[in-house]
Amino acid sequence: MSDQLKISAEKRTEFGKGAARRIRRADKVPAVLYGHGTDPIHLSLPGHETLLALRHTNAVLTLDVEGEEHLALAKDVQRDPVKRFIEHVDLVIVRKGEKVTVDVSVHVEGEAAPETVVTTDHSELTVEAEATNIPESFTVSVEGLEAGTQILAGEVELPAGVTLVTDPEALVVNVTQAISEDALEAELAEAEAEAGIEQDEPEDADGEAAEGEAEEASDGEAAEGESSED
Repeated sequence: MSDQLKISAEKRTEFGKGAARRIRRADKVPAVLYGHGTDPIHLSLPGHETLLALRHTNAVLTLDVEGEEHLALAKDVQRDPVKRFIEHVDLVIVRKGEKVTVDVSVHVEGEAAPETVVTTDHSELTVEAEATNIPESFTVSVEGLEAGTQILAGEVELPAGVTLVTDPEALVVNVTQAISEDALEAELAEAEAEAGIEQDEPEDADGEAAEGEAEEASDGEAAEGESSED
């Protein structure tokens, strides 16, 4: 279920890219807290504690903002695309017992039947759950499943109190027959033919041998010519 950690936050009055860079250089994270009709509160959070708290999606934090506590859901976490440090966090005020709509990841486990391919069409499901009781992930087992098996969103087991929002008929996991190498080559050849791509015909062994003999004869004649010149 979602993490609930207490973090001390500071209100900030500086805004803009320059201010954000100064906050990050101080090992802090710019954030904004909003929701329930309140005015947005701009905050700076401690870097290391925030990084640990947001290791999982949909983390719920108890924020101590200058002596006033707020329960908040991490709604959007922006990270540097290369270094992966947290650049900014959007936090939504929630209440205990309140239901929120969130996206929860789908984890596939197990081994399907031999010579099959398992494809995940929906890596996340949208659900409604209590803010303080959000599942970390959903597990779908494909152990021993045969080709042709499909698992729909409505078939994924959800914890008590969690309601599916995603279309129940949405395909989550698809188990198909693995394609053989010969069949793959045939499909590739057909696709190339449809695209008008012509393949060079490989030379047969006799042709290669004849070409090799011709080259040897030519080299021999050249060598005799050089010898007569000497």
